[in-house]
Amino acid sequence: MAYADTLFEDYYLKYASYFIKDRAIPEIDDGLKPVQRRILHTLFEMDDGKFHKVANVVGQTMRYHPHGDQSIFGSLVNLANKDMFIEKQGNFGSTLTGDPASAARYIECRLTPLAKEVLYDPEITEYVDSYDGRNREPVAFPAKIPVLLAMGAEGIASSMATRILPHNLIELMEAQIACLRDEPFEVQPDFPTGGLVDVSEYNDGNGKVMVRAQLDVKDPKRIVIRQLPFGSTTESLIGSIEAAAKKNKLKIAGISDFTADEVEIEIRLARGVHSEETVDALYAFTDCESSISTNVLVIRSGHPCILPVTDVLRHNTRRLLEVLEAELKIERKQLHAKLRAKTLEQLFIKERIYKRIEEVREQDKIHEAIRQGFEPFESKVKELSSEDIDTLLKVPIRRISLYDINRANEEMKAIRSRLREIRDHLGHLSAYAITLLEGLIGRYREAFHRRTTITAFKRVDARKAAQRNLALRYDRSTGYLGYGLGGGDTLFDVSPYDRVLVIRKTGAYALHAEIERLFVDKGMLYCGFVDPDRVFTIVYRDRKGHPYVKRCKLDKFILNRGYEIVPEGCRILQLTTDTDVMANITYKPTPRMRVFEEAFDLSLFPVRGNRARGIRLAPKALKSVRLVRKPEQPDPSGPSEPPATSSDTGEGED
Repeated sequence: MAYADTLFEDYYLKYASYFIKDRAIPEIDDGLKPVQRRILHTLFEMDDGKFHKVANVVGQTMRYHPHGDQSIFGSLVNLANKDMFIEKQGNFGSTLTGDPASAARYIECRLTPLAKEVLYDPEITEYVDSYDGRNREPVAFPAKIPVLLAMGAEGIASSMATRILPHNLIELMEAQIACLRDEPFEVQPDFPTGGLVDVSEYNDGNGKVMVRAQLDVKDPKRIVIRQLPFGSTTESLIGSIEAAAKKNKLKIAGISDFTADEVEIEIRLARGVHSEETVDALYAFTDCESSISTNVLVIRSGHPCILPVTDVLRHNTRRLLEVLEAELKIERKQLHAKLRAKTLEQLFIKERIYKRIEEVREQDKIHEAIRQGFEPFESKVKELSSEDIDTLLKVPIRRISLYDINRANEEMKAIRSRLREIRDHLGHLSAYAITLLEGLIGRYREAFHRRTTITAFKRVDARKAAQRNLALRYDRSTGYLGYGLGGGDTLFDVSPYDRVLVIRKTGAYALHAEIERLFVDKGMLYCGFVDPDRVFTIVYRDRKGHPYVKRCKLDKFILNRGYEIVPEGCRILQLTTDTDVMANITYKPTPRMRVFEEAFDLSLFPVRGNRARGIRLAPKALKSVRLVRKPEQPDPSGPSEPPATSSDTGEGED
């Protein structure tokens, strides 16, 4: 047990913590997993405005990522195909068709302007040592937008998993503006593949959504898929359609894929089938409709936690304010330093303080002379430091001789103006953030338009959508029933979802579904769809040989559970669903018997429960029974559902 405790508390927990924090679950601040952050950090380091070989980027990233090049390459391709932070050149595969990317040595990439604008600022980024201590890598980028919600994420770690759907970047920034203004907001998923989405059960990111392909049904004999449901490719979607067609759930003549930059899958329908009636079947039996469960699990303050989407966006908005405040304060500090340097330089040249040191040779006296020269201007500049004096001493003679005081005044005026702006922005940080977001929205609205249509789906019942195009057969020689049989008598057409009532010769009956191949024994008495109003009339004999008649309805079942329609030990002689028949009974002759045959109108007997015992016709031993139709109704209409497989009129002998 001690070893088990050590194994769990030490090794397993270390492994689980590493996998959760450093591999599978994204960080809430910048929305990135460690490998994605390391790839972008490498691209920032390599950035010179030109494209770089992906193989080179992967190799450079390995300085930070303690895993193989293939994991880095796969993550880079996935990140690039989100079309947000990495610009591609070459074949990066296709998210529409599922085609893989070319080898890393053949494709190139570089950062997008958006990445440089909203992610990168090394002066406010916290860095830590890489896994081997040779380099420094960022803990999290100072992201100004909700990267996590914009790109989405999936990951499986020890005992937990995350699935965050992608959202529209413009709508997210508009929601941030609403958050800054204390206005209500909501955001809904938006998928790169387009399609349709029902968000009625999204539950703020921790529920599920239904997604559908967008179908063009203008042509009655042809259906064209224009957009894919999220999570599918043209290859997987076509495969699901072909599989449904093989199972006779769809009737199609052929399917062709013309996808290039846009999805175009053409489904040609079989003769006698029209597009409107096939749409529900596509949604019910193929990947044209699917359900996606979501779980917003993120790393926040070093710990995994589950949050609603709105809380993630509020966190990112607070993070935006923190980043902007830090940037403004750093810029303010830099401008103050620049203004001081320009003021010192102007006084040094304008007041000819440099003349004081022309004849001085000793370093200490030079410093002292410069300090004395600035004493009259203590109101403009604080006490000079040694660094200030060293900077002034490095001013070249050429700059002194060409010094333009008016230009210097304009530059200092611009700096003071910018400092006033910064002071105003720091005092009205929310307004400044709104202005920045509005600028981003204006520049990137066209590039990030909504692709997915939000709508409410009318739920498709698979049973109703299924077509009855499977021939249910019964092989009397083997006793097998099903639509998967190669031979036998065809009873009627069914769908895979139809429930069929089967009554065997022993009196056992059950309700079955998806009867591909089922042994029901020879001499099956009845097979048909369930009708709660149908009356079954059964003539049977008991152990003593006496005839009984029972009339009942079979309307309450548990699927695949067996029931008995007559008492144990009894034998069914006739079973019918016809209400206009009579039973001609012949008895075994005995001494002093006067009546050897009798006719009974079966419709006069009461309908009882299916568990009730039948009514005895006579205390005589039965020889045979024959069902005949009433003379007054020579042409009765048959049952509306498929008839019993055995004849409703005939003889049953003891």
